[in-house]
Amino acid sequence: MSDPAARDDLYGLEPVREQAAERTIGRWTQRLILFLRAMAVVSMLKGLYHWARVCGIGIDDSDLFASQAVAWQVATVFFAVIDLVAAVGLWLAAPWGAVVWLTSTVSMAMVELFFPGVYGGSAFVVLTEIGLLGVYLWLAIIAARERPA
Repeated sequence: MSDPAARDDLYGLEPVREQAAERTIGRWTQRLILFLRAMAVVSMLKGLYHWARVCGIGIDDSDLFASQAVAWQVATVFFAVIDLVAAVGLWLAAPWGAVVWLTSTVSMAMVELFFPGVYGGSAFVVLTEIGLLGVYLWLAIIAARERPA
């Protein structure tokens, strides 16, 4: 039995066909993935910014990490880690990436809103975070509706 087709018939194996296995993703799903990738870039930049603050890169000697309040230090380290983890998950469009990003987004809004002594309580940051959260939820709902049941 040197014929590969005969051997496949004998064992009941069907060759893998790339076109048959290929799925098309919808327009809104593509837009959701594009949004997640954009948020991955933003999260990466935010995480690197917080790490620069921890490491003292590009800041005055009077503004060093060790001279800041403990609440500021804790929040900065938290966002330095969680933003980079969220960036990886968002770029891969992994389900856990969106969860980590949502945690980071809500946490930043809550720190700005309820603990203004940490980062200054900027209303712009709170509104931006809430707006990005709304865009994500809107895209996720529309993308979920276009998937076949």
